[in-house]
Amino acid sequence: MKRLNELLANVNTLQIVGDKDIVISNIQFDSRKVVEKNTLYVAQKGTQVDGHLFIDKAIAQGATAIVCETLPKIIPENCTFIQVENSATTLGYLASAFYNFPSQKINLVGVTGTNGKTTTVTLLHRLFMNLGYPTGLISTIVNKINDKELSSTHTTPDALFLNQLLNDMVNAGCEFCFMEVSSHAVVQQRIAGIYFTGGVFSNITHDHLDFHQTFANYIKAKQHFFEMLPKTAFALTNIDDKNGKVMVQSAQAKVYTYSLRTGADFKGKITDNSFEGLTCQFNGTEIFFKLCGKFNAYNLLAIYGTALLLGMKEDEVLVTMSKLEGARGRFQVIRDNKNRTFIIDYAHTPDALKNVLSTIKEIIQNSAEVITVVGCGGDRDALKRPIMTETACTFSNKVILTSDNPRTEDPYKILADMEAGIPVAFRQRVLTIENRREAIKTACHLLPDNGILLIAGKGHETYQEINGIKNHFDDTEEIKELLIND
Repeated sequence: MKRLNELLANVNTLQIVGDKDIVISNIQFDSRKVVEKNTLYVAQKGTQVDGHLFIDKAIAQGATAIVCETLPKIIPENCTFIQVENSATTLGYLASAFYNFPSQKINLVGVTGTNGKTTTVTLLHRLFMNLGYPTGLISTIVNKINDKELSSTHTTPDALFLNQLLNDMVNAGCEFCFMEVSSHAVVQQRIAGIYFTGGVFSNITHDHLDFHQTFANYIKAKQHFFEMLPKTAFALTNIDDKNGKVMVQSAQAKVYTYSLRTGADFKGKITDNSFEGLTCQFNGTEIFFKLCGKFNAYNLLAIYGTALLLGMKEDEVLVTMSKLEGARGRFQVIRDNKNRTFIIDYAHTPDALKNVLSTIKEIIQNSAEVITVVGCGGDRDALKRPIMTETACTFSNKVILTSDNPRTEDPYKILADMEAGIPVAFRQRVLTIENRREAIKTACHLLPDNGILLIAGKGHETYQEINGIKNHFDDTEEIKELLIND
């Protein structure tokens, strides 16, 4: 419980009507969750719903203080109103104060970029746990407090849950936390009031234009994360990405760089790449990793740099990193007795798909047939659909287009958008099978001995979302079951 005036100490208010000295026992931004007295309700203007419409409901259910951007014409008695410029930003600062500023009590590192966020934070969590440090994880796949798993519904949680989670980590003794920071979270102010020890940039390519509208807006969202970092933080950026320097050009934080191609603070070089793993030189020291592909070399280099910037010993970091396994659904390799290779990967952007298929091509050197099964999600950026298909066709011998998570869209409309990207000369080598199970089954039947099958788009996901219902579906399970019955 906190006094309202304590919670407002770091909030820029426009006007306060009522008693600032009241006790607040709960904060909510969803009126449906206001179920007790002394609740502070934060009315936000969302993309779908305006929380200001539910102020009366929140008061009726026990709210005694309201944060809003527009004051009602009639102020109810026995309720304090706080007018602010931006309710979403204010929620972050209120939540931080309510949970005693947990981000200031833990070494919190945010990782942002189009591809590689989940792998990077997951491996950082495993690395620091294996180095003996209690560590938290906030990711697309799962949230963790040390080894305890908590479900994850967003890449970056809302400000209220985020601060509660960080507070739970602090109470559990966590010294570090590694967190994915999405562009949506930056724009929607979900990380407002959060103190980061460091930020890491992986790369930026075409994605989420359904939300950001333009690529320039997408870049600005990522860039703003680094502008938010305090002077005491570090900003680690991939300067092989053409926007790597742009990301940190306005950062107050101390900037460090990593690269596979040019001189950098953390310099890497690939000396061998196979399905078994990577052999690399990091700042002149050669080491073997169990992950494969150039894109993973970048992830590993970011992890290496982050660990050293957090004060870890280089030799201990490299030895421990060499034992790390990849994240589930990220270039996950399964082999059968016909020497066929099945790869499950979350690649759902053109660049991620290109990275995975380029890696496969580099390893096999055109010595085996490659079949790709790929789909695109519904209610998301439609512009990338034909590009995904063109990319798959460029690097594969055969392609099967199928459903991903159609959500509320007609799956056949999504597939029609994808089919527009089929090169004319490749049309005879593309099948469209809407049913994902049948598509995977067909691909397995078509795959010759020594062949490579890439199933892209869903990776770690264990569901297929259709018309608001998440039906159980796991690409890895599908492959294993087909191999058992083969």
